[in-house]
Amino acid sequence: MHVVLIDYGAGNLPSVAKALGAAGVAVERSSDPRRAAAADALVLPGQGHFGQVMEAFRASGFEAVVREHIGADKPFLGICVGLQLLVEGSEEAPGSAGLGVLPGRVVRFPEGDVSVPHMGWNALHPYGDSPLLAGVADGAHAYFAHSYVVAFDEAATDFPAGATTTYGPTRFLSAVSRGALHATQFHPEKSQRVGLRILANFADAARTAWSARG
Repeated sequence: MHVVLIDYGAGNLPSVAKALGAAGVAVERSSDPRRAAAADALVLPGQGHFGQVMEAFRASGFEAVVREHIGADKPFLGICVGLQLLVEGSEEAPGSAGLGVLPGRVVRFPEGDVSVPHMGWNALHPYGDSPLLAGVADGAHAYFAHSYVVAFDEAATDFPAGATTTYGPTRFLSAVSRGALHATQFHPEKSQRVGLRILANFADAARTAWSARG
């Protein structure tokens, strides 16, 4: 199975690659969209300002590859801003559209009730049947570093599985799964044992999908 870690200039690539290796995932880090197009599974990391990250991603030439990969329901993992890029847009950069492969928008944590950014450990509350979160207990902690979140509508059916997290008065999507597409707002590469379990789960799900394709 060929797993590519997309290198479009995101700052957390080395730590993501190291954590994937520790979780037993043989991964190729590549800045060549042609290598990503041939991959069985893709990992899209991200950190920083939504608009700047989106601009760098589009300039890298990976957009069409990622769209085609997700459209074919091939295994995909987005991390932190790599989740936010998948939705329609963000309050952080109103003039910069997201990929729109998932519904919703990114909003800033309300000021005053909590300190922003949200930095450090917080609890995950899995729901649905996400292979990404298999064996992850309700209340298990992961590491966060962000000021913006995907708005969560309790009536939405667009995210049949994933996890929520609460920070102050805000409950937000901390992980989503839809088909072979998975993404986390937290950093699994910084989340120690829980993070390694999640990365290993992604690899297991990707192998199962790869085997099913023959």
